[in-house]
Formats: sequence, C-alpha cells, structure tokens
Amino acid sequence: MHYPPESASITLIAKMIASIKQSRNKDDTIAQFNQFCQVPVNSEKQLAHKLLGEKFQGQLDILQGLLTNALFESCIETWFTADGLRRVFALIGMNGQGIGTSSLSVYVHNCDALNIPDDEREQLDSFIDQLYIDMEKESGSFLNCEGSGLYSLQSCCNHSCVANAEVRFNDGNSTLTVVALRDIEEGQEICINYLDECTRESSRHSRQKFLRENYLFECDCDKCKDQCDDPDKTSSEEEEEDEDGMEEDAS
Repeated sequence: MHYPPESASITLIAKMIASIKQSRNKDDTIAQFNQFCQVPVNSEKQLAHKLLGEKFQGQLDILQGLLTNALFESCIETWFTADGLRRVFALIGMNGQGIGTSSLSVYVHNCDALNIPDDEREQLDSFIDQLYIDMEKESGSFLNCEGSGLYSLQSCCNHSCVANAEVRFNDGNSTLTVVALRDIEEGQEICINYLDECTRESSRHSRQKFLRENYLFECDCDKCKDQCDDPDKTSSEEEEEDEDGMEEDAS
C-alpha cells in the first residue's frame, strides 16, 4: 500500500496512540515520543508548519473528533486537544521519515549504478520516466513511499544541502540505515539532506521555502551561504521567466 504524506501521518498517529495503549509501561513509551521535536511554531522566525495553517483547520477539527471517539487514552489526553494534536502533527512533520521500500525504487537505484554507454543510458532513462508516468496513472503518486516512520537516532541528524550522509533502506523493509557519502572525520557532524531529489537541485530560494514550511528553520549550510546573493525566486518562477523569454524571442 502506498500512502501520500498526509495519509501516512494520520496512520502514524493512530499507531503511536495504539502503541501507548498496548504498552506495559506507558510512561516510558510516552517519553520515547517526547524526545522528538514537536514545536508547531518557530516564534523567533515567525514560522508555522504548513500543515497547521488555517486552510487545514477544518480537516484538523474533524480528525480531532474521530481520534477522540475511536482511540481516546486518558494518559495522553492532551493529544486529543486542538493544541495537542497540532503538536503531534508537528512531531511527525518535522521528524517523520518516508519509508522507501518499494521494489521499483530498488530497480531504479540499480539502473542508476549501471556502467553503460551514453545512448543506452538515455534510452534507459526515457524508459524509466515513461514507466513512472504509466504507473502513476494507475496507482497515483508516491510510488516509492510505503509509509512514514519515526527513528530516534536519524531524527538527531541535522540538515545540510551538501550532506555528508544519506538515509537508505538497504534491507527492503523498514530498517533504516544512515550511510556516509564521503569520509567523515572524528568529531565532524553527520548531516543528511531533508529535501527530496527534485528540490535538492532547485534554487536556494526554493530550498529555503521548503525548509521553512516543513521544518521551521532557514538553512545556513555552505551551499546556501555561497548562493546568498542569488535572486529570491523559486525554481518554478525562474522556469516561467525562461519560458516567457523564449516566447518573446520566437515572436
């Protein structure tokens, strides 16, 4: 079953509540969840998580009622309040890791590693692109995401647009591995990239916008510092300007 991020978040909330209900030591289980960052608003930067804005308030109210009716647990009663549910969503939004265990992603990853001539590489890339398009028509987006999970050690890794490590699911299940991308010296911080594959190569403004909306911070890694004088435009805005310029040249 493939879940989009919002559905995976709701499913994960239900699993979190169920794990507390079934735990022999509820306090210890609650403490494990409390170790994750769960602040829905960065007051200093005046940022709020994008899933907690006014446009989603109606859905949050409905979800609050459904969770209360179906899964209420007295030891975490604050989770079933409006503010408490916002905090739980913030916890998942800022710490949740998409679990990419699909066979398709493994196939594509193996294809990327092939040492083949350029013309064959071009044909293979075109085939994969079309494969994604055809499969998306049948099953929807998020083909490479099997759901969402919380990992205490992985959540301790800060972000960098030039990360020295990355998250992988080498065993084809929910077991997460953090793999070094280059040599990491003793005492050097291990950083991963919070951005998806497409966003990583976008403009500095696009990357910062994504991080502000989803993680409530502004990145100051070396790449962002080097690009600090770049125009404050998203990659899509730049593409639109390029297209407009092409149309003007053609006329």
